[in-house]
Amino acid sequence: MTTAVRLAPAHYEPARVPGEVRRHAGGPGALGPSALGVGAAGKVGLLELAFERVGPPTATGPRTELVGHYQKSPLQIMRPLYFDPARPDLAVTCLMSTGGGIVQADRLRLDLRCGADTAVHLTTQAATKVHRMDADYATQQVFLTAGRNAYVEYLPEAVIPHRESRFYQRTVVTADRTATVLLSETLLAGRLARGERHAYQVLASDLEWRRPDGRLFALDTVRLEPGGAGVTGPAVLGCHDLVASFFAVTPLAPAAVVADALHDALAPLGNGLLFGVSVLPDDAGAWLRVLGHDSPTVNAAVRRAWDAVRRLLIGVPAPVIRKS
Repeated sequence: MTTAVRLAPAHYEPARVPGEVRRHAGGPGALGPSALGVGAAGKVGLLELAFERVGPPTATGPRTELVGHYQKSPLQIMRPLYFDPARPDLAVTCLMSTGGGIVQADRLRLDLRCGADTAVHLTTQAATKVHRMDADYATQQVFLTAGRNAYVEYLPEAVIPHRESRFYQRTVVTADRTATVLLSETLLAGRLARGERHAYQVLASDLEWRRPDGRLFALDTVRLEPGGAGVTGPAVLGCHDLVASFFAVTPLAPAAVVADALHDALAPLGNGLLFGVSVLPDDAGAWLRVLGHDSPTVNAAVRRAWDAVRRLLIGVPAPVIRKS
């Protein structure tokens, strides 16, 4: 792909932006003379990673290597590390940003391709902070592909929308029927330590699960607009400040068995935590939704879910990943 193609709006702009977010779009000059508009230097962040299982084998056998890499600031990575004692072939990769967060008119796109038989763990260095916006909005798109017999974990830190922010996140996972993908998403009500709750203007998210032929088999849609229908009532967040989701798409165990493992992992937890588990269509796997009041409790719940599914599917526990 050429630089010209990468920097074309058709590449970094979402094909569809929800109306709740799109209505904040700024026209020419709307951002003011001192603000950078969409497409300006530093506003388009790109990251493309390609992983393959390659040789020659190490002392513990072949492992997954990063074979393709393109980055455009503010997105970048640390080199893959191999510190999971139970899975020394697993490429642990930390996705990073050189900026202090996402600001108005940012357009970010990540393309993460995990080839056949790869084992990849993807996470972020820290929470994604979405800053105050006076005009326009920000978007982030993630396109994750898991090839034949791939084992992929995509477990980013939480998204924290600041006061007056407007953000749309679209994640598209294309998983081969023989691939396993574990994925989590966590959203906060705001900067809780500052007493900031639901002060953002709009937070929208679409998570699409597709097969290689493009068929959509699962979709998770979130629309939070405090100034609209509200976000603290029934069927939304209620009195909770965090919502987290964990998905396990896999052929390695029946969907009902995966769902039972998720339920059993979280059943002992209290601390005002609410959760629900369900199977995905076509016996593709199971998913979990968690509501809680504080980050440590919700993070612990997601980790228990990750650990339980790992033990069920590949017979090893979740490793400790230190980011500081």
